[in-house]
Amino acid sequence: MIQSLVLGIVQGLAEFLPISSSAHLIIIPWLLGWEDPGLTFDVALHLGTLIAVLVYYRRDWVLMTRDFFTYGFKGQTIDQKLPSFIILATIPGAVLGFLLEKKAETVFRSPLLIAVTLSVFGVGLWLVDRLSKKDKNLQTFTLKDALVIGVAQGLALIPGVSRSGITMLVGLGRGLDRPSAAKFSFLLAMPITAGACLFKLRHLRFHDLTPEFLVGVGASAIFGFLAIDGLIKFLQKRSYGVFAIYRVAVGAVIIILIASGIKKTTDGNGGFQKPTVEKITASR
Repeated sequence: MIQSLVLGIVQGLAEFLPISSSAHLIIIPWLLGWEDPGLTFDVALHLGTLIAVLVYYRRDWVLMTRDFFTYGFKGQTIDQKLPSFIILATIPGAVLGFLLEKKAETVFRSPLLIAVTLSVFGVGLWLVDRLSKKDKNLQTFTLKDALVIGVAQGLALIPGVSRSGITMLVGLGRGLDRPSAAKFSFLLAMPITAGACLFKLRHLRFHDLTPEFLVGVGASAIFGFLAIDGLIKFLQKRSYGVFAIYRVAVGAVIIILIASGIKKTTDGNGGFQKPTVEKITASR
């Protein structure tokens, strides 16, 4: 129960902060000596953050759904176009997710790889945040902007890249201001997360819905909601620098632990047993 609660809180916070939730869901069990819960449990916790983004942007979803069924892909204003932008931007990530699913469950779950991706993309986020113009908002957003961000989202299958981090980074690179880059990143999370949940959680049975499982999803939803609200307010006045520093620091700690022999990573699974469906739930 405690492990499920901790992982749910971590997922909720890290999914929307640009620090990679998938990396933290691998690294924390690795550091604490817990059994790796596996990719399917990771996706189950994403169900909580899916609930968070649906609830937080509930009015936006109602308006966008109405506009999409009214105008389809022929909208004239940005409000009318945004639903189709989100749909089209989701396609590249969905395709990459399907093609690289097996590697995401094994090779990509290496702590050493995570240390590198956390650091490299953390520095990248800091540089782009400092150098980008940030002279655009969602009212001047284009289909090309959406598609470029959508392609970048596919890289988030590699733990440590961070789905929110890479989409915000590319959004900034396309000239979006910080709050606008964050909002589009959060809206873009909904369809890809919903698709992943439907695909991976098809294995679930009623008896898998244990209290531990439900606590993890509930904690993820609550802290995800808080993370969205907190980051939007934070970015109105502050930069992404603190997140870049955090990512590099965590990456350095992982490398030091591996280099010193305190923690080991011995195979393509990052030293863990290969994740299985049975690891969806906590120990019984």
